Amino acid sequence: MNRLFIILALLVSFTSQAQTGSLSDVAFMEGRWLGTFNGGPIEASWIAPVGDNLTGFMRMMNGNKVTMYEMLIFEQTEQGPIVLVKHFKPGLVGQEEKDKSDRYKFIEAGKEKALFEKEDGSIRIIYEKRGKDQLAIQRGNQKDGKWSFADLFVFNRVK
Repeated sequence: MNRLFIILALLVSFTSQAQTGSLSDVAFMEGRWLGTFNGGPIEASWIAPVGDNLTGFMRMMNGNKVTMYEMLIFEQTEQGPIVLVKHFKPGLVGQEEKDKSDRYKFIEAGKEKALFEKEDGSIRIIYEKRGKDQLAIQRGNQKDGKWSFADLFVFNRVK
C-alpha cells in the first residue's frame, strides 16, 4: 500500500510540475524575425532567456513610419511563465496605463509551441516555431464554446 501511495504521489508531483511550464518552453523564439502586417513590415526580436525572463519587442511599420511598438516580457513565476505586454504609439506614448500591462498566463507547451491565455480569459495566444526559420503567433477567441485560432503574425528568421 505504501509503494502505491508513493508512486501516486510522485506521478501527481511530476504532472503538476509539467503543467507549470518554464521559460525553456519559449526559448525557441530567440532571434530576429521579419514579417508583414496590415500591408507593412513587422519586425520582432527576442533575447534568449536569462534568469527569470525572456525579453522581446516588435516594431510595426507602414512605409517608413512606425505605427506601433510592442514590448513583451516573459517572466518565470512559481505558477509558470507569464507574458507581460505593453503597446506604444509613435513617440513612445503608452497605450496602457503607466502601471498596467496585458498579462497572459501559461496554459501548456509542446515541441516549439506554447499556449498562453489573457488574464480575463478572453484571448489565447499560441507562439509556434514552424520549421527552422519561421515563427508564427496565433490569436484565439472562443466561438460556440471552442477556441478558434488564426495567424496574427508570421515571421521569417532574419539571417
